[in-house]
Amino acid sequence: MKIAVGIIGILLGLVSMLQSCAVATGGSLTSNHDLAGAGSVGVLVGLLFFVGGAFAFGLPLVSAIVFVVGSLFAFIAASTFTDMKIWAIADLILAAMAYFAWRSARASRVKLSGVAPK
Repeated sequence: MKIAVGIIGILLGLVSMLQSCAVATGGSLTSNHDLAGAGSVGVLVGLLFFVGGAFAFGLPLVSAIVFVVGSLFAFIAASTFTDMKIWAIADLILAAMAYFAWRSARASRVKLSGVAPK
């Protein structure tokens, strides 16, 4: 599951950054400062998607935390840029997947070592 979270996170990061760059540029051209700011936050959310996807391969718990932070930023920007709600929900889904990947990897390590977790 870690590989799936990583690949999906990186691909969604690229798509959301592309969309957010277009929104930020459109907001700047039309002098809509709220939309330009929301587009800039969207670029940050896309970057967090990308970082979370990269961390999913080796550190899935860190990846889950990064996805949750990205989701919080996306919900903040969703008042002006309504597509950010979709990205926020996608962030939360990937965070849950990364958390369960971390938990299953931890359970298998505990099972192999025979020592109960602290």
